[in-house]
Amino acid sequence: MSDPIPSIEFFEGIPEELSDVSLRRNRATGVRSVLMTFKTLRSIERFRSYTNRFAKGMLLTDAEGKISIEPTSVKFIFGGPEGDDLERVECRLEIDRDEHWERFMRFMHRYAESNGMTYGEN
Repeated sequence: MSDPIPSIEFFEGIPEELSDVSLRRNRATGVRSVLMTFKTLRSIERFRSYTNRFAKGMLLTDAEGKISIEPTSVKFIFGGPEGDDLERVECRLEIDRDEHWERFMRFMHRYAESNGMTYGEN
């Protein structure tokens, strides 16, 4: 049996495509923050229709299993002539435990590799 393709889901069964990710670490506290950006959301209709049922979590799945994580914040940024076109969704996570960070990074490496993303530093 082959390993599952790494995926990110807000609603089970609807994989999303990550457009960008930014990693930071607060030197004073050691808390790491992740900003995941999605330019489109396949599950946008579920957000509109089932907001009350949305568990405010993300499901990250790869060969090691599933990671259920609750974002610190989720921002929907709209634009366009009427201001109602979804431009992007920004999802911020905070990770304070080293073992959780290491597991998240293993997921991100697998996700990036399977989706043609590369890592770079500013």
